[in-house]
Amino acid sequence: MAQGADPVDRLDPVVLHHVVNTLGWPDLRPLQRAAIDPVMDGEDTVILAPTAGGKTEAACLPILSAMTIQGWTGTSVLYLCPLKALLNNLVTRIDGYAQWLGRTAALWHGDTKESQRRRIRTERPDILLTTPESLEAMLIGVKTDHAHLLGGVRAVVVDEVHAFAGDDRGWHLLAVLERLERVTGRPIQRIGLSATVGNPHQLLTWLQGSGAGKRPGRVVAPDLPKAPATTSGQPVGMLAAVPPPGDVELDYVGSLDNAAKVIAALHRGEKRLVFCDSRRQVEELGAALRAREVTVFLSHASLSADERARSEQAFAEARDCVIVSTSTLELGIDVGDLDRVVQIDSPSTVASFLQRIGRTGRRAGTQRNCLFLATRKDTLLQAAGLLLLWGRGWVEPVVAPPEPRHLVAQQLLAATLQEHKLGDQLWPEQWNGLTPFDRSAAPILRHLTDEGFLDTDGGMLFIGPEAERRFGRRHFIELTASFTAPPQFTVLSGRTEIGQMDPSVLTEERPGPRRLLLAGRSWQVTFIDWGRKRAFVEPVDGGGIAKWSSGTFMGLSHALTRAMREVLLGADPVVSLTRRADVCLQEWRETEGPHIVHPAGTLVARKGSDVRWWTWAGYRANATLGATLSSIADPVQRPTDCYLRLREDLSHVMWRSAIEAAEAAPAMVLPDVDPRAVHGLKFSAALPLRLATATVAARLADFDGARAVLAEPKRLYVTSAG
Repeated sequence: MAQGADPVDRLDPVVLHHVVNTLGWPDLRPLQRAAIDPVMDGEDTVILAPTAGGKTEAACLPILSAMTIQGWTGTSVLYLCPLKALLNNLVTRIDGYAQWLGRTAALWHGDTKESQRRRIRTERPDILLTTPESLEAMLIGVKTDHAHLLGGVRAVVVDEVHAFAGDDRGWHLLAVLERLERVTGRPIQRIGLSATVGNPHQLLTWLQGSGAGKRPGRVVAPDLPKAPATTSGQPVGMLAAVPPPGDVELDYVGSLDNAAKVIAALHRGEKRLVFCDSRRQVEELGAALRAREVTVFLSHASLSADERARSEQAFAEARDCVIVSTSTLELGIDVGDLDRVVQIDSPSTVASFLQRIGRTGRRAGTQRNCLFLATRKDTLLQAAGLLLLWGRGWVEPVVAPPEPRHLVAQQLLAATLQEHKLGDQLWPEQWNGLTPFDRSAAPILRHLTDEGFLDTDGGMLFIGPEAERRFGRRHFIELTASFTAPPQFTVLSGRTEIGQMDPSVLTEERPGPRRLLLAGRSWQVTFIDWGRKRAFVEPVDGGGIAKWSSGTFMGLSHALTRAMREVLLGADPVVSLTRRADVCLQEWRETEGPHIVHPAGTLVARKGSDVRWWTWAGYRANATLGATLSSIADPVQRPTDCYLRLREDLSHVMWRSAIEAAEAAPAMVLPDVDPRAVHGLKFSAALPLRLATATVAARLADFDGARAVLAEPKRLYVTSAG
């Protein structure tokens, strides 16, 4: 393009006409203008903006223009999302944009009916909205001619790419995209849409996969400063811009029931979205609000899709109401025009808070707002620490989980299914040399063949009987999901599915009738079908419990826990604190603070036989320290985010000897792993136990945080009163 030319002029004239006359926009936003050149030039791109920043249009308008100018045919664009609900929310909008140019968009995910899938196979849409799991199912399924449907793909848009990159679904996404490039026979342009993250250029490199360093790439973030931020003891994050003008308040209410009283009393007549960080909290708060005659709707992952859809639709159409949600509504699902966001306790990351507060302030003349209601003293401190980081403009880097050996095993099986057979020397070509799906995976391949997951014959690899036995149900559908969900019972009222619940609710001894709390309502269990894992219920007036198993405990980050320490040492976040919150923090500082924090370094405090090293380093760093200092760490008690418990017979000589040995050692020791955590690793059955254990241990470790603590001054044996 000529220097100084307006990039908007590159868009198809029909697109420009509809931007002005259909959308009613006088102009594109700076983000959308900045995305036109890299997207239309075929560059890999990460488009970075807060929630409601116009990222979807920043990708779609130039992609549709390129599709027309370059004459793409068939299914040429994939639009990938982490959530089916987000795809449902977007398909009408994206199809509307496509139809401006006589193109079409269609939806394919786990809930898509077979009749619609048949239509897509024969009448290929120009844009296919799907999930990575459904994309892999197309590649390995017998009903889909994947070369016909997907062979013309030119570009992939990955929405909420940060949500993929931070967990195993990201590794799965990258591997499937590499296999897709083998089908298309050409590199595929990769466009990531992301909320603010602390390392956008590393996120772009990650998204490029095997093309990193070979293909041009660009981060589009015109509204964000480029300078990284460092604070004492914290990993490098990014200055996510000075926090936008907004009304953020921190309150201490002391219990979930008190939180319900505050929500019921405040902002009547307004539409309020309340975030909780557990499904149990969502259920208990929903029931407490309903008991106070608040119009309330619920959303979390263990409610049925229909139940969630009913809640989200009703909430979008109502005015004076509350929807209570876990992080399921944190991503860009549209629930209408919000007035308020309320946060119960605290999210565990600044990035998550940015997503949540970004749901408000979208109307002209309104500003973003969030009210924190802490139900416990420790969550008040966590919220204050998080808001301290936010006030500095700091946000976490997104880092892929290390050593995904279980995903390597899964991919070897899936690629063999897709191709029917793989050459026992040529298999790394399926992933174009992408680490760790390269020759470094040879020990995993050897295990798969030794254990019968794969068979070998004449230099070729085939699916073996053990893979059929473990994963073969319903055309290997289990192979397409990269995470393990704990087993749950389906809860039904008549023929209507309400959701799912942890089986322990149905098995543990309790007096009286067995009652559940689900969808914010009370249910009495009338019959349990143990074989089919179903519980039949009928509505009752009150009572019941909500319970779900959690995954592997990872704790808070080093950065957030350090910020909590700063709050105890006197730092205040730049938000409004209610009198209750201020009094509670002052009590923390005056009564407990001197025994657990010191400005000059970390504290080792003895209280009777209880010896704690107050590191304020985060759970993973403390677990790493505990393994490295095994001679002085308590062998029974698990570390916390804030401290590591030490042996009660600890002496100064033992302490000094252990610390000096750790400081002199060339490497720190991986944390111990609970066998239950290994079983929770999807596809761990396809790995040798030692490699599965090593994968979990690597994910529990924080070597940088642990080394930072070792390097700090340490004040020993501060005696606490009592």
